[in-house]
Amino acid sequence: MPPAQEKVHDVDVAVIGCGPVGALTANLLGARGVRTLVVERHASPHGRPRALSCDDEALRIYQQAGLVEQVSRDTHTVPVAEYVNRAGRAVATVALAEVDFGLGHPPLGFVDQRPLEQTLRAGLGRFGHVDLRLGVELVALRQDAEGVTLVLRDVITLESRMVRARYVLGCDGARSTTRAATGIGVVGSSYAEPWLEISGDVAPDGIRVERTTFVCDWRRPAFASPGAKGSYRMAFMLRPGETADEMRRPETIGALVEPYVDPSRFAVTGAVVSTYHHFVARQWRVGRVFLLGDAAHRIPPFLGQGLCGGLRDAANLSWKVALVLAGAADPTLLDTYEIERRPHATAMARTSARLGRVFLVRSRSAAWLRDSALRVLQTVPRIRRFVRHFEFKPLPAYPTGLMAGGRCDGGVGTMFPQPRVATAARPAPHLLDEALGAGFAVLGFGGAAEPSRGEWREPAVRFAVVHRAGTAPEGLPPLRGDGGAERVDLVDVDGTISAWLRRHRVEAVVLRPDRFVYGVVPAGGTGRAGHALATALGTPQSAPGPPVARRSGT
Repeated sequence: MPPAQEKVHDVDVAVIGCGPVGALTANLLGARGVRTLVVERHASPHGRPRALSCDDEALRIYQQAGLVEQVSRDTHTVPVAEYVNRAGRAVATVALAEVDFGLGHPPLGFVDQRPLEQTLRAGLGRFGHVDLRLGVELVALRQDAEGVTLVLRDVITLESRMVRARYVLGCDGARSTTRAATGIGVVGSSYAEPWLEISGDVAPDGIRVERTTFVCDWRRPAFASPGAKGSYRMAFMLRPGETADEMRRPETIGALVEPYVDPSRFAVTGAVVSTYHHFVARQWRVGRVFLLGDAAHRIPPFLGQGLCGGLRDAANLSWKVALVLAGAADPTLLDTYEIERRPHATAMARTSARLGRVFLVRSRSAAWLRDSALRVLQTVPRIRRFVRHFEFKPLPAYPTGLMAGGRCDGGVGTMFPQPRVATAARPAPHLLDEALGAGFAVLGFGGAAEPSRGEWREPAVRFAVVHRAGTAPEGLPPLRGDGGAERVDLVDVDGTISAWLRRHRVEAVVLRPDRFVYGVVPAGGTGRAGHALATALGTPQSAPGPPVARRSGT
């Protein structure tokens, strides 16, 4: 313990763990002006060159953190994913190049963990109020009504110090020290079958299988895919009796990778035997301590959503914590984090486990039945489209939480699309979120999205008035303040916003900072919408009015 006279360091938020989820969380908090301390027990970046999935939702979150360009440079976009049988015949194809979920980014890609962590950690250097401490671990924590006292220890010198934080976010992985310190248990299990994960770099002429491939071989299920910047990733299930040492031998690795890459052109950078886990923490919050990412939920890898789920946690919680710290929301807002995220994470885990059961069939007869069934089912156009266009992936929507009426209804509770727009300041088409700013937004046609002077004071909002496709952006007024709020006029370049509003039969919509739909605005009702939202956040405004509407779409 530190000497009694040593001053305790005070921060708003302590983030425990600086893997991709912790680093992204700290970037989002930093962008919102939150004094943040990030501690990571490892003094150097992650040593394993793991390939991590990156979907369109994840890229939109990186965009919110101001780092999407850097991340995208190190991302391999996946155009096609195939499920093949033992003979190499495709039994199912996901044509990702044909898929657009409307979020502004490709639906699936792979990024290597080491450059990703470097990018995210470098991003923290933008914020003087974010402090990253490497080689420091959490030893203990104690909560009271005002905050959390943490005991942190240098892993080299073993010197300890105390830190005082308003909130603690545990992003420290499946073996979370934060989770253990709060006494939170988990429910779930590990998959009994260990896997050999192989990473390496390969010359372009050394690639033999260019597509992302799931090998549904009942004798040895496998996965193979090109990665970013000349990397290649493979995984092979171990058979009964095989040992980790045996599988990591160069001759064994060479024989396994030979169908996918030329072993003589493939430089192995990592070979690790792992066992996959599937568990969820019994609760994601104890007082002022929250769990995110693998600390809260660990899902099988067959849908590629492990890291993406942690990024969604960060995007959901960070703006809520910032609002509470700024006094713009009641602390009860933080209860909606688990209310919203747990059902979606559970749905992802369930879908991934089901996909794994198809992928991991372990008998010849069951494999034959699976392959035959898939071939027959995909002769039905609707089922074939369901598979080919990745429609089995759960959509980004929250059944309950911070939304008008408290429940998903029509467009309310779903993630709003991110099409291209144009403004007077940026007449070249660009993504919607770049025009909306970082806070709440009211987006809609003409008078429905017009701010009324003095009617909307808290929370901070940007009113985005939509002009139909074909409008000249140079003729639009510039971004300007109006009655304590900001207004921006934008052109709906490809008509996506107009189509969404017409489909849901509304004139305007209220978007949360994470771009989920809070509610829709009745005609001339921006002031009432502001009052309703402020009331929901626990900071009611003086002007009364009926709640913001929630209308079902058709």
